[in-house]
Amino acid sequence: MNPEANNLLTVLYARRAHASVNELAAAANLSLAAAAKALDGLRARGVVLEESPSGVRLRRPVNLDAHLIEHGLGTRRVGRNAIVFGEVESTSDVALASSRQAGADGLAVLAEAQRAGRGRLGRRWVSPAGANVLMSVLLLDEPARLSGEALTIAAGLAVAEAVERTVPAAVTPTLKWPNDVLIDDAKVCGILVEVRRHPRRAVVVGVGMNVNGAPPPETLTRPATCLSDHAQGPLERIDLVRSVLQRLDAWVEQITDGDAAAVTRRLHDQWVTRCGMINQRVTVRCGGERFVGRVLDIDPLEGLILQTDSGQQIRLPAATSSVE
Repeated sequence: MNPEANNLLTVLYARRAHASVNELAAAANLSLAAAAKALDGLRARGVVLEESPSGVRLRRPVNLDAHLIEHGLGTRRVGRNAIVFGEVESTSDVALASSRQAGADGLAVLAEAQRAGRGRLGRRWVSPAGANVLMSVLLLDEPARLSGEALTIAAGLAVAEAVERTVPAAVTPTLKWPNDVLIDDAKVCGILVEVRRHPRRAVVVGVGMNVNGAPPPETLTRPATCLSDHAQGPLERIDLVRSVLQRLDAWVEQITDGDAAAVTRRLHDQWVTRCGMINQRVTVRCGGERFVGRVLDIDPLEGLILQTDSGQQIRLPAATSSVE
């Protein structure tokens, strides 16, 4: 990407008001001619600018942009490199296909639309184009240090923490085991962690977050919502993406480099404070069987701990379980 165009884009993103080319050139430390050329370059790559007699500004909310996601992100591993597509089959498929490339660890793949987005247990993930966060993060894990169970818990926490830090309203996200983030008991985000050997052990964390649009009601089996419905207006997806990447990076670092027992306790404690399932009676399908009972606890490594109606205490893994 053109560094002068990226520099100018950073300046535009930080401003809300219209600005003249002279003002933008000064802020970006560019000549007037270079600023005008950079603006043309931004238009050519699909950046939408609003123009008025007082100058130009970005149309809000801003389309997803790899430079704006990466710029000053400050992560150690997750999201150091980002790529944004207009449309793909699945961001997770793109991430997995990238695992053979040098420097692919931590790659964040995003798209404005997916033709074949997927959720857990073979379900389809549906999202209106250009409204939400459709993202997959690739983590190359040799030797294997990233548990799929722990990473599912960590990714849900990262999303909840990002919403708490970013959404400018009294929006309180809650967590539903194993992979859902809810607002007022309606789903706002789903997590899908997939582990493949491709040929190295590749872990992909898929995040589907309803930011400025919910899926059509006819595609739903359970209530869903979007963040903007609770935040008095459209939200900047770039801000949310950056915050999710920063929080996921912090959790991944703890899981891979921290004391295992301490990290497990931390994941558990942070999850449980945001989860309303403890002591609730639930029905869970796992491995073709149906279990009904009271939730005793959630173990970040071993799954849901359930006291069944028959008095048996069992542990149900996230990878093969679904709460009805």
